[in-house]
Amino acid sequence: MIIVTNRMKVKKGMGAAMAPRFTAPGPLDTTKGIVKVEVLLTRNLPDHDELSVNTYWETDADFAAWKESDAFKTAHKRPEGKTGEAPKESPVISSEIIVYDIATAKEVGK
Repeated sequence: MIIVTNRMKVKKGMGAAMAPRFTAPGPLDTTKGIVKVEVLLTRNLPDHDELSVNTYWETDADFAAWKESDAFKTAHKRPEGKTGEAPKESPVISSEIIVYDIATAKEVGK
């Protein structure tokens, strides 16, 4: 199993509003190899909000297939503005993808 984290800096005040979007029903729910999605919101940052979107995958190949899928491309496409309107500015300041191997784990209290 691997964990893929998308660590995003977003405009102050936008983190809590954006977080539910990552766990809302969608095509990821039926994607081969996805195990779990969790969204972490960093506390007490003065200048921006930070989200860590952790996706748990059975294999690297499953994650790679998701990244190449049409569903992924659609999910990450910027919404188009209405005709004649300026495009909406993204709340995302920066984004970094980090892939982890689980080296060891322990469940407590089960």
